[in-house]
Amino acid sequence: MSNLQFDLRYPSVDDLRNQARKRMPGFAFEYLDGGCNEGENLKINTRDIRKIKLTPYYLNSFKESSIKKKLFGKWYDAPFGIAPIGLQGLMWPNAPEILAKAAYDHNIPFILSTVTTSSIERIADITDGHAWFQLYHPTRKELLKDLLRRLEVAGYKNLVVLCDVPTFGFRPNDFKNGLGIPPKMSLRNMIQILSKPSWSIQTLIHGIPQFKTLKPYMKNNMNLQQLGSFMDDTFSGRLNEERIKFLRDEWKGNLILKGVSNISDARKAIQFGFNGIIISNHGGRQLDAAESSISSLEKIRSIGKGHIEVMMDSGIRSGPDIARSLAMGADFTFLGRSFMYGIGALGKKGGHHTISMLKIQLQQVLDQLCCEKVQDLPNFLINK
Repeated sequence: MSNLQFDLRYPSVDDLRNQARKRMPGFAFEYLDGGCNEGENLKINTRDIRKIKLTPYYLNSFKESSIKKKLFGKWYDAPFGIAPIGLQGLMWPNAPEILAKAAYDHNIPFILSTVTTSSIERIADITDGHAWFQLYHPTRKELLKDLLRRLEVAGYKNLVVLCDVPTFGFRPNDFKNGLGIPPKMSLRNMIQILSKPSWSIQTLIHGIPQFKTLKPYMKNNMNLQQLGSFMDDTFSGRLNEERIKFLRDEWKGNLILKGVSNISDARKAIQFGFNGIIISNHGGRQLDAAESSISSLEKIRSIGKGHIEVMMDSGIRSGPDIARSLAMGADFTFLGRSFMYGIGALGKKGGHHTISMLKIQLQQVLDQLCCEKVQDLPNFLINK
């Protein structure tokens, strides 16, 4: 889009976060905002990215910069995409559809989660088949086969396989707020809902959020306890070489492994035939004792070079953060919370605003550095 839709009242992700907190029920905001255990991994993700420094070369020959980036043979208008988030419709009604449309309009990737609140088919319609899909690996092979069939029919080309959720994260705020599986609606939560009229009205319009991709596999009128049992039984499968081989044989598009955090898993991803990896610690939501994603990238980047696309998420909150991550060797980046803060703050305008804001921020960094292409950013890295 040439016309960037940017609200000057909210020029940063922190501004969007502050506004989202005012408009979202507390339980929904805390689900989005929190990490696991004490939240240490969540904190260090952004902190460590911001230790990375870049240097400008003002006297270099410089015409103009471009933030476009090619990935898996397709040119995108920016080197960042929208990471998958579960239960998006709980945090803000119709959120997956809002973000998918904004991503399509701006020509950046949108990744749909298996456990979010829109269906494979609906998001394919919105994005003309250009969305990606993140797979929580199911235990039943027949369910997996049917998901792959639906993705192929709908036109998906990029399948992201999640490896970093062998167990559900220990998130104290979610327990206190009743946002486990099954969820509980307490009096405290009801009071929070009544105090947020914009969220409540949109929920009335769009209906109670459901796992729409999984709905065909659920029994009708499943109660909350049955829903909990279904989720536990359906997604307790860990990835292993046998399951990956089956996926690689069945899926003809690009296969991407998300949740890689060490050299060993990166090498195995190449060995097993993945086309890309996303270095990630699930945004600090799974292992509080883990290192930051940027630290993992620093170790892994040379392993993938020339063999596999190396992407990164977790902790990125701005255009300079995107530039830092690319300078450290990422081929592409993804952000999750930042876009949900945008929707929480601005509703249906939030997707366009957040993408526009990040594009403007990143463009300014390249212009300031005198860097013509994002793939040249490693040349501007100040070595430690």
